[in-house]
Amino acid sequence: MKTITVFRGDGIGPEITDAVIEILNHAKADLDYEIFDVGEAVFNKCQEYIPQQALDSFQKNKVLLKSPITTPIGKGFRSLNVTLRTKYDLWANIRPAKSNPALDTYFKDIDIVTFRENTEDLYVGKEEVIDDNTIIAYKIITKKASSRIIKAAFEYCVKHNRKKLTCVHKANILKKTDGLFLEIFKDIAKEYPQIQSNSLIVDNTCMQLVMNPWQFDVMVMPNLYGDIISDLTSGLIGGLGLLPSCNKGDEYAMYEAVHGSAPDIAGKGIANPSALLLSACMMLDDLGQINVAQNIRNALNEVFLEKKVLTPDLKGHSTTQEFVQEIIKKL
Repeated sequence: MKTITVFRGDGIGPEITDAVIEILNHAKADLDYEIFDVGEAVFNKCQEYIPQQALDSFQKNKVLLKSPITTPIGKGFRSLNVTLRTKYDLWANIRPAKSNPALDTYFKDIDIVTFRENTEDLYVGKEEVIDDNTIIAYKIITKKASSRIIKAAFEYCVKHNRKKLTCVHKANILKKTDGLFLEIFKDIAKEYPQIQSNSLIVDNTCMQLVMNPWQFDVMVMPNLYGDIISDLTSGLIGGLGLLPSCNKGDEYAMYEAVHGSAPDIAGKGIANPSALLLSACMMLDDLGQINVAQNIRNALNEVFLEKKVLTPDLKGHSTTQEFVQEIIKKL
């Protein structure tokens, strides 16, 4: 049995975490849990957003299932997501956007995987006030970080029989930083002649994604573009509530829902746990519990297909618990 660490987050985090663990238990996932409350409510009690014992648990178990944590905009603490990625060198953010034929979306048959470099670029959060009129933010791109995310994307293509890898950049303007990322991509591409490779400027990529998303297979890019592009790809499949995500390093792995903590609906019992559940399925795949993960996905797909028990964000009228129980019935 594998012991994992669980952060319940805040906002809707505790609700969807409890829902996912209930489903995992009914699916007979071979897991044991060390569960911790984290976020703003915990800070108000003990002056820590993430208690030290929670971090110690992650360091011991190496695997974290994490619910959303609220980050104030424009003030207060730096994103705890960014802090965790940096602290544990979770350098690869992988976000697969795959259409579910049971859901009514404008775009059909989408299957795009975004590889986002996760530790540098503008997300280093280094800013400097020059004077009252000028503030500078530092964009950092290194050979080490660029090489490992690009190499990981190519290796993913090989392992999963993907045919094409697209590098997204802005090297026409940022000739030094994005220019370095693109140069490394072209060099590494020579090692994988069996994988079709190309590059696109980020603004053109956004246009192409909404005009002809089927031309994309796997994409790799620096941190900021990865954050934006993966949100865009989630819109192609029905929204962030359906997009799983994992953050991996050489030693640690964190699986999380991409969407926010949605404090406006917290406590109302209508939150959709699908994104966190699908992230947990990615975790199960990586832990070798592939059959359990597929059983959960099949059950979820059946619920989607019947369209009888869906949360409001999926154009339904059911509660979180009704949705969960319907998934459990299909299991």
